[in-house]
Amino acid sequence: MAATITDVPWGDVWGQPEAVAQLRAAASDLSLLAHAWLITGPPGSGRSTLARAFAAALIAEPGDEQAMQQVLIGTHPDLTALRTEQVVIRIDEARSLVERAYFAPSRGRFRVIIVEDADRMAERTSNVLLKALEEPPAQTVWVLCAPSDADLLPTIRSRVRTVRLREPEVADVARLIVARTGVDERVAEQSARHAQRHIGMAQRLATDGAARERRDATLRAVLGVRGVSDAVEVAATIVKLATDDAKALTTERDEAERADLLRTLGIAEGQAVPPAVRSQVNALAEDQKRRATRSLRDGIDRVLTDLESLFRDAVMLQFGRDEENLINLELASQLHALASAWPPDRTLTVLDRITVTRENLERNAAAALALESLLITVATGRTV
Repeated sequence: MAATITDVPWGDVWGQPEAVAQLRAAASDLSLLAHAWLITGPPGSGRSTLARAFAAALIAEPGDEQAMQQVLIGTHPDLTALRTEQVVIRIDEARSLVERAYFAPSRGRFRVIIVEDADRMAERTSNVLLKALEEPPAQTVWVLCAPSDADLLPTIRSRVRTVRLREPEVADVARLIVARTGVDERVAEQSARHAQRHIGMAQRLATDGAARERRDATLRAVLGVRGVSDAVEVAATIVKLATDDAKALTTERDEAERADLLRTLGIAEGQAVPPAVRSQVNALAEDQKRRATRSLRDGIDRVLTDLESLFRDAVMLQFGRDEENLINLELASQLHALASAWPPDRTLTVLDRITVTRENLERNAAAALALESLLITVATGRTV
């Protein structure tokens, strides 16, 4: 099967012909269909897009393009999709999914439940799914998505069939971005390289000049850290930029959601919220606060990913790799200077510290303090 698939529902799945062939065969030949699937692949590889296409092929009768399109846009009643924008998937959300798993399909051939962020389930939450995965109704199919099967409990992995996606090449991502957006080929290639082949992030960088400038300024600032005062200042700047970026992504949506809820409750703009419905408005506000926390964490994690690429480039130069292999080719002169000035073990110490910083942030460490500690290591070569 060619990589450029154009038929419904597989048309939006890009660069994964082997995975498409496997799932397409399972949807058309039910003897190949498992009751639970796990789609794994690096961020931006198209896990959720493939999951939706598979769901559409399972739910709709062959050739029913209208039903397939309803699944693809998320409006079909036999599709339940969970994509958390919070720090973790809550246990009550998992229980709700399990309840829906036992409903018979209302219009389609199957009921399909997609969990797009299965790696964000704590152990207690994962255990809620176990029985449903062990003994699902005949017409229910689970589709979990995660970066790696190692992100899930062994008890979950043993109950699913895994489909592994491949990571696309930079040139492939760049061509896709040009085709989708019409941006300049040079910008598309740079964005694909800087995003490390993450399709969604590459598209954002290619179409948002401010995002490209923020990334460049952040990396240059980190390269300029020379002491503790620099570390504190740059850490504060990174947190501010990530906070502003998170607000830009969530504020407009939050306001629209609140306006829609008030309209549904019959409350005019500017009118006080009656006590009888105040709990619903407060619940929305709490959900939005959790989403903002997740968005900020994701923004800082993207910065850490960029810093990993920076010091990975330095290590590559220190071990004699060609400049053409650099992710941050635009900073080649600064990277050569760093590679000459530092011993390789210092660069590796910084890379290790980035991993520790990411782990500390997952444990709710204060972002500014975690980044200060990392940048002091950059400045001194020592962990603190």
